[in-house]
Amino acid sequence: MIKKLIIIAAIIMAGIGNEVMFAQEPEIKPNGTYLFVQRDTCDLFMDVYDPAEGSETSAFGIGKPTIIFMFGGGFIQGTRDDADYLKWFRMMTENGYRIISIDYRLGLKGSDKVGVAQVNVLDKAIHLAVEDLFSATTFIIDNAEQLGVDPGNIVISGSSAGAISVMQAEYEIANRTEWASVLPSGFNYAGVMSFSGAILSREGKVDFKDDPCPTLMLHGTADKLVPYEQIKVFNLGFFGGGKLVERFKKYGLSYNMYHFIDYGHEIAGSMDTTVDLQIRFLETNVMQKKQRIVEAWLSDPDVYKGSGPQSRKELYGN
Repeated sequence: MIKKLIIIAAIIMAGIGNEVMFAQEPEIKPNGTYLFVQRDTCDLFMDVYDPAEGSETSAFGIGKPTIIFMFGGGFIQGTRDDADYLKWFRMMTENGYRIISIDYRLGLKGSDKVGVAQVNVLDKAIHLAVEDLFSATTFIIDNAEQLGVDPGNIVISGSSAGAISVMQAEYEIANRTEWASVLPSGFNYAGVMSFSGAILSREGKVDFKDDPCPTLMLHGTADKLVPYEQIKVFNLGFFGGGKLVERFKKYGLSYNMYHFIDYGHEIAGSMDTTVDLQIRFLETNVMQKKQRIVEAWLSDPDVYKGSGPQSRKELYGN
């Protein structure tokens, strides 16, 4: 049963490149850094942030998932240890979740145009990131005991380009594509958390051969960088949260969707101000495996809008 709510949101942090003055936060540093794959062009690393001691098990006796995180930056910039994410890392580890923040190749770095006409370039960039996510996942599974990870309890999350990557990754798994064949047979993630993400499809509307795992989506209705609705030309489509939720409804899937009314791309950086929504999703849809479906519209006229890139023209210059 879909719950339609109007909620007054907390103040949202700005997206990529926004600068806001906060009181000094306690530092957080990774408990370990690991090389997970060597590509022809670069080595890729992951930072592991362990949960606070004694916080790993939930109140109902179920182990809390490990969360793999992919940074944002339009596939042209960004780092796994960007200072903008550290507050969220700290908040989640204090709540008992292990965070693993990973590198991935920036497939659009150096591109001077990004749009529908450059779909092959965008497609390649997305799938490079997906390939790197799957390599990181395989490394984590192979070294699960050393890392303290339950291989059957891994959630993927991402901001902006990272959110596109995790949504695309689950799309590949649910459709049993060649990209997903590198993962162990029968493997799937325990959940997906997308902060302003989308899925690229060359076959029209997004369909699933298998049910995707429980999915949390947050997207601004005025997002001009990662489209809230869609960009579609014939069978080629780039589908944002506003369109994807229609498909999740059609298939009766496990999802939480938060539409941020009149917000732009700053929702990509809202992780630390929406922790309550994330924890409810993780505890209910992921850990307890309940079919809790939520669709909510959030608004706050005093929200800080920020000065980071809000459109493809601002980010890519075209």
